[in-house]
Amino acid sequence: MNDENNKVYRDVPIPTAVDDALNAEYIAAIPDYDDNFTIETIIQKILKDDRQYDLSKIISAYEFAAKAHEGQKRSSGQDYIIHPLAVSYILLELGMDTDTICSALLHDVVEDTPATLDDLKKRFGQDVALLVDGVTKLGKIPTNSKERQQAENVRKILLAMSQDIRVMIIKLADRLHNMRTLKYRPHEKQRSTARETMNVYAPIAHRLGIRAIQEELEDLSFRYLDPYAYAEIENILENKKEEREAFIEIIKERIEDRFKKEDFAEPPTISGRVKSIYSIYKKIFMMHKNMDEIYDKYAVRIIVDTVPECYSALGLIHDMFRPLPNRFKDYIATPKANEYRSLHTTVLGKEGIPFEVQIRTWDMHETAEYGIAAHWKYKEGIRGRDRMEQRLAWVRQVIEAQQTSDDVEEIVRIIKTDIAPEDVVVMTPKGMSVILPMGSTVIDFAYRIHTEIGHKTIGAKVDGRIVPLDFKLETGQICEILTSKDPEKGPNRAWLNTVYTNEARSKIRSWFKREKRDENIAEGKAELDKLFKRHHMLIPEKELENFLKDDFSKHNCETLDDFYASVGYKGISLEKMLPRLKDKYRKLYDEHAQEDEAQDILKPRTNDMSSIILDKINDVAIKYAQCCHPLPGDDIVGFITRGYGLSVHSKKCVNYCSALQRNDPEELERWVNIQWSETTRSQFQTSFEVIAADRVGLVYDITAILMESHIPIVHSASRMLKNGNAVFEGTIIISGTEQLKSLFEKIRKVKDVISVERSVI
Repeated sequence: MNDENNKVYRDVPIPTAVDDALNAEYIAAIPDYDDNFTIETIIQKILKDDRQYDLSKIISAYEFAAKAHEGQKRSSGQDYIIHPLAVSYILLELGMDTDTICSALLHDVVEDTPATLDDLKKRFGQDVALLVDGVTKLGKIPTNSKERQQAENVRKILLAMSQDIRVMIIKLADRLHNMRTLKYRPHEKQRSTARETMNVYAPIAHRLGIRAIQEELEDLSFRYLDPYAYAEIENILENKKEEREAFIEIIKERIEDRFKKEDFAEPPTISGRVKSIYSIYKKIFMMHKNMDEIYDKYAVRIIVDTVPECYSALGLIHDMFRPLPNRFKDYIATPKANEYRSLHTTVLGKEGIPFEVQIRTWDMHETAEYGIAAHWKYKEGIRGRDRMEQRLAWVRQVIEAQQTSDDVEEIVRIIKTDIAPEDVVVMTPKGMSVILPMGSTVIDFAYRIHTEIGHKTIGAKVDGRIVPLDFKLETGQICEILTSKDPEKGPNRAWLNTVYTNEARSKIRSWFKREKRDENIAEGKAELDKLFKRHHMLIPEKELENFLKDDFSKHNCETLDDFYASVGYKGISLEKMLPRLKDKYRKLYDEHAQEDEAQDILKPRTNDMSSIILDKINDVAIKYAQCCHPLPGDDIVGFITRGYGLSVHSKKCVNYCSALQRNDPEELERWVNIQWSETTRSQFQTSFEVIAADRVGLVYDITAILMESHIPIVHSASRMLKNGNAVFEGTIIISGTEQLKSLFEKIRKVKDVISVERSVI
């Protein structure tokens, strides 16, 4: 059976507010950010710092920028020069060098004033001019699509990063100050900027290891994407502030008293903090728990002088407090991809309150706080270029992965997956560590080791046991890839739907693009025909090329065959194109389009993606609850979540039944009546369990019925029970309860089957 506690939750949706009027009220209540920076503020910060700066050059850059921006105002009504000064101050806090500070002061002069790059080069040197040019290139790109504009912008960011990482650090500081003052922008601009920040800039800040900027960007974005949920968590934290501070102080005193009795070179530095608001929100969403059930919202940090002292401190903590099982992580022995190193353990105090303890050295702490910017704090700067090149290898991988997709918009999704905060560390049989995003399969592992090993993969062993190729890896496992000796062996096209990393997907696409063009064309044509038939789009063959021509340039295709080939090797996603194609088809070929639109006004509001009819609710994002997995044919009810939109549940769902029993008026108001659309053609994922007397051929007989019924199998597994019976568990794609009922009737007729039941994934 499936264990809810063993689920891997990876994709936390970007929060989507439901009630715009309510959220506008919360946004209006956001306090003004105090950013009255002056050049004197910058000078005082520099004089207090022990690093060497060329103060005259920085003052000259300020004077140049102040004169260039003279008369310009920000949305807040302040003089524009406040913004470059604020960005410079953020970079000073990161310990960046003189040229970076000058570039921050000048970063908007080329884009927003008559000043040119030649002017900057003559006055401030080549490096400053190149940095300003790198940031300026990240401006507006002329295009008809907002998504494409964002994607092109992101691609330019990555290209600029690959030349000089300081460009990205300036851009992060620029975005941070813009997010701090976002309340002065129009509502739609607030949401689009916050969404872009959450999708792109926060993950990049994480990958560069700049924790302080990452967490603040996430919190600020969350505040504008769902102000109500943000305020709710903030109020809970504020209401328990005194209690929380008292608890942390008690824990700190206990640790300090114990550590005084031990032999440390210098007394360890001990501090406490509460997790960021967005971090708490993610845990609430992923674990379906309330605030009181979040284990590590409290954290105590211990900083010592040496690595051996880290492990000594860990032993003392485990002696003082009871460690919770499976809550220890050694990022010193196995650092994260962004070079983060620390010991993490979650323990239980005498009060019965769990809290996290982080143990690290001062060098580790600098890297954890400042990430790649620590190169300048350590005065390595450009001298540490070789080390930085290694850390930025992922930038080239992301760019290469996007290039194989034939879709520039793919790059945003690549950043969200391949630069995800959660990693797993898997070992090869020879002891080499391989770091992958959480959710990666053994095929991802094979391609991370070497492209040819990936292409020739025929099987895998994890901890000595044969596993399927879609097996998801976990930290600490040992994975061995089994390869074919056949020189003609290549990847399977189905792997494109199995792999998690875009690095692996890119390499598979490249192989099919290079080796199987004719096959790709045939496959792509078949997929397009299938899509058109499924959506009743009848386009004359002689008009097809003209119908698709607008998409040719978007996906770098010159001919219809190029387009078919890209679809065939999954470089183009037809599902992403579908809404646009349907709209174009209706305008060109549907004679009754206007009449249908008029009739639609009289119908209940239907969400096309979900086939759900909403009762008295405007268009909202919809997801299907993982707790009950409703299918067409089930009686359903909707729950308005505070972080996503509308969640669809079965009326038999334990969460809905519990809500009815609690009879809380405020909670019941969020449960709304919905129903399936009569015309739904959507496919849904569901799971079932078969119990049967164990025998040879049982699994084959069950899967044969699924194949004969043309039902796609997402996952299947079988195991023995102690009583001599066997369990077959399957996850399939199905249209609704009628089809599922018919399938179960067929499986019950299989020899030795005892029961067939629907189960939760």
